[in-house]
Amino acid sequence: MSECWLHVVGVTARGVQSLAPEQQVLLDNAKVIIGPPRSLPKVRELDDRLVTWQSPLSAMIKQILSYRGTPTVILATGDPTWFGIGATLTAHIAADEFEIHPAPSAFSLAAARMKWPLQNVDCISVHGRPVEILHSHMVPGQRILALTSDATTVHDIAKVLKNRGYGESHMTVLNAMGGETQSQVEFLAQDYSSKGVGNLNTVAIDCVADHRAPILPPLPGLPDGAFVHDGQLTKREVRAATLAKLIPLSGQHLWDVGAGCGSIAIEWMRAAPRATATCFERNAARIEMIEKNRVALGAPGLKIVSGQAPGSLEGLDAPDAIFIGGDVGNHELFDVCWDALKPGGRLVANAITLDGETALVQRLDQHGGDMARIEVSHLDTVGAHKALRPRMAVTQWNVSKPYEGEQ
Repeated sequence: MSECWLHVVGVTARGVQSLAPEQQVLLDNAKVIIGPPRSLPKVRELDDRLVTWQSPLSAMIKQILSYRGTPTVILATGDPTWFGIGATLTAHIAADEFEIHPAPSAFSLAAARMKWPLQNVDCISVHGRPVEILHSHMVPGQRILALTSDATTVHDIAKVLKNRGYGESHMTVLNAMGGETQSQVEFLAQDYSSKGVGNLNTVAIDCVADHRAPILPPLPGLPDGAFVHDGQLTKREVRAATLAKLIPLSGQHLWDVGAGCGSIAIEWMRAAPRATATCFERNAARIEMIEKNRVALGAPGLKIVSGQAPGSLEGLDAPDAIFIGGDVGNHELFDVCWDALKPGGRLVANAITLDGETALVQRLDQHGGDMARIEVSHLDTVGAHKALRPRMAVTQWNVSKPYEGEQ
């Protein structure tokens, strides 16, 4: 068993004055105290134990590890396990080497002030993250609590809301909650004013959509018009069926091979918490479309790899699921994808040509799985009459990769 040498202590805006006696003892016994600049002056003047944490995050982790074995306290804001350093440390330090002592999180304090049931609120962080994350949470009636970087983030949030057709959303900026200078200011997103907005704040958003705002829930099957595309798009009904068989799960990673405008990867990321994806696309114009769509639809973290597959797939971490939407008949491409897929992972391939369909039938015979033909007709007119006009049929094969030893 390793000895616990590190304590991560959450503080409120009151700084160390908010600490319980047992946490104050940890601070008194520490040889090193690490924290953000705004917290350190409140600890003790001219204390030679104080160390300002470094940035970026990779440098901070290296800094913390350099004190291994030395009694160390990290001062963090609120609950360190909620978008904080406590959650990050679990990937770098053994669990028995450190302990976490949370204070009330900014989300808890904000929900209490707003009288919002916290279990019904979307809690997100745009602190050091793209504010476009908001797009995947904006639906009528949704309440959102957002951690921010500073006052400028509030302006960016208001701009995103207004541009999306949510300008009538009610925003409450809660400054320095729990501190001596705490305050709040309220306005509609379309009436944003910087007056009264501090740099240490949490934003409460009550989403209100106007009649022009598109309704884009996280449920797969967004309207085709929600995407910038050139026609190279998995259409809405087929896309919903494809995502249902890919099975987006929390924290899992998807490869979207031959991504077109990125619709499958983007909907995968919107459908499950912390889901990630990589788009593989060789066409420069379509890569530009993916870049626009990932920002506009709330998946700014979507990774894009340019180049010719299967070469562009080499050297990457194994995915949990793969969608092949282009060059389906390419056996070399399929072999690389199949080899890369994690055991238990899901693979879905869609074909609209006879060559592609033939390849899928061969793979069905070799690897098993399930096959379906999806045929969709849409309303059209023939002269003065209405008619349902069929689109090209899609043959869809889906399969789970067996674990070692399974047939």
